[in-house]
Amino acid sequence: MENTGKTRDEIAEAYSSPPWWYDIRGFFILTFAYNSTIWAQLRFFAPNFGNNHLEVACGTGTLLEMILRWRKYKKMPTSNIVGIDYAESMLAGAIKRFKDNPDVTLKHADAAELPYPDNFFDTANIANSIHCFPSIEGSLKDILRVLKPGGTLACNVLLYPRTPWPFNRIAQRINDWGIKKGILYTPYHKDELKDKLLEAGYEVTYENISGNCYDVVCRKPQ
Repeated sequence: MENTGKTRDEIAEAYSSPPWWYDIRGFFILTFAYNSTIWAQLRFFAPNFGNNHLEVACGTGTLLEMILRWRKYKKMPTSNIVGIDYAESMLAGAIKRFKDNPDVTLKHADAAELPYPDNFFDTANIANSIHCFPSIEGSLKDILRVLKPGGTLACNVLLYPRTPWPFNRIAQRINDWGIKKGILYTPYHKDELKDKLLEAGYEVTYENISGNCYDVVCRKPQ
């Protein structure tokens, strides 16, 4: 069923905080709601960068900058990166952050209506943001459209709290606050996202659950 919990403008308004507050809030949510760490995120997302890469819902670019530093430290090849976000205040932080990096292009765009041709990108990442998409199905389908055959998408999703007490109670309180604030539509069960990926036309090549976070890598069929 199509997710139409919030409109694009409602979500953009919910993410209209100053970039510095978004980063602090994001770190808190990652730690206590996702029960994940920056290091786990780096290890998962950093390998999925082809020559032409799409970073969906890049926010202020804080995580993307960390990933690029990690890749440089690991002597991984550079990529031509397009970062998109629908919240202009968040994107403003990324534009400032990457103003001197010619490898990163930033654009105000909707993940469900990407302004790029078919078969354009080698890889795409969606980090910690599927839960706020107004149209998950539409976004997954349009990302598939712009990926080249054989191209890969790495993404994660916030799961309903599954960690032991008291961590599950802490995560639930954060989720309730996020829903009230408007930055979270709903957590998910693992199979809900996997089914959406399969229905959109992807092939799942890797999946893992850690804490309250489901990581999945999938491929556009050849």
